[in-house]
Amino acid sequence: MPLIAFDHVNIRTSNLESMIDWYCDVLGMQTGRRPDFSFPGAWLYLGENALVHLVGVATDPRVGGSVSLEHFAFRAKGLEEFTETLNARDIAHTIDPVPGFPIVQVNLHDLDGNHIHVDFDVTEHRG
Repeated sequence: MPLIAFDHVNIRTSNLESMIDWYCDVLGMQTGRRPDFSFPGAWLYLGENALVHLVGVATDPRVGGSVSLEHFAFRAKGLEEFTETLNARDIAHTIDPVPGFPIVQVNLHDLDGNHIHVDFDVTEHRG
């Protein structure tokens, strides 16, 4: 059975409401329909797809352990507008061309420290 698509990433957080706001405000995602699970959470959508599933937990999941997820990534258009959004919100980030590929990555971290990169076509990069 070959893989056919990326489905979603599941992130545990003790900052559920702030994380919802961050993903909607910074990445332009939208909250949407979610099963009636017995635990708090939110599904954040890009168009018709719930790509980020947040699960609310009582204590910071980073305390006392290491995270096995190194990063997740999105493909996007509008590099200048996106970096303006990050700068306006004082969100630290780097802009990193990918050697040998026509991709430039914007690397950043969400409020819980999860590494995200947003990939743009290299033609959008002026650097």
